[in-house]
Amino acid sequence: MAFVEIKDVVKRYGTNISVDHLNLSIHEGEIFGLLGPNGAGKSTTINMMSGLMKLDHGSISVDGISVNDRPLEVKKRIGLVPQELALYETMPAADNVTFFAKLYGLRGKLLKERVEEALEFVGLQDRAKEMPATFSGGMKRRLNIACAIMHHPKLIIMDEPTVGIDPQSRNHILESVRTLNKMGSTIIYTSHYMEEVAAISDRVAIMDQGHVIACGTQQELRERVASTEKIVIKATQITEAVIDELELHPRISRVSSNEDVIELYVASSQQELQDILFICAKHNVILQSLACEEPDLESLFLNLTGRKLRD
Repeated sequence: MAFVEIKDVVKRYGTNISVDHLNLSIHEGEIFGLLGPNGAGKSTTINMMSGLMKLDHGSISVDGISVNDRPLEVKKRIGLVPQELALYETMPAADNVTFFAKLYGLRGKLLKERVEEALEFVGLQDRAKEMPATFSGGMKRRLNIACAIMHHPKLIIMDEPTVGIDPQSRNHILESVRTLNKMGSTIIYTSHYMEEVAAISDRVAIMDQGHVIACGTQQELRERVASTEKIVIKATQITEAVIDELELHPRISRVSSNEDVIELYVASSQQELQDILFICAKHNVILQSLACEEPDLESLFLNLTGRKLRD
């Protein structure tokens, strides 16, 4: 049996379906990446998994325990790092961790040890008496993690934990995820940053419009787009006219662009390259560089949905 089992789950908000007959299995001991754009249903799925939101249909179990039937038992096994910071800004950092530790029933010497341990783990032991209101965004995110892990949960769910923080704090959090996993926790890591999920995950699921549209190891997902190649052109004088003509080419599956870059997805770069260069020259595009790249998770998402992950 999977450590987390999601079967035929549906969640509606009025007439809008946020999660649509979702099925997903997560193995014990893995780092599982959950990718998708804003509105894909990631946070709703996590809230249902954590017992914070009721399912309209289907079932979820964690460590063999039904979230539907025994939500409190499930919550004891989960550490949730929510997308929105769950902190008391005018209460010292140590008191924040203590507050959440008491909710999990920790008391006395064990409580004190776990609070100190959690703050040391996230690198905030020397700021224990300071108010989170004075912390940087990255420090607040790390304190949020301390509040979620002090009870040694078997499952840690991190919902967009690196939104709006500096690169140093992002790297610290990613390294923390690896360490927590080595210590025995199963990790579910949601993000719309493809590169983060690619760096740490054993398996990845891509969600869009309430569905899982692809799931597997990164190698398995790459194989799904192995027949597609990505061409990246850096240029000046890119116009809508050249983009329109490239999009009309029958063997170019996707075209995206910004001010000075065109990205194209083709069945065979060798066969289509001459056509691409001809179209660019026809529209007076001045090429600076051209490169063929191996397909990646971003390529897979684009091919499956027709849009980029962060659109």
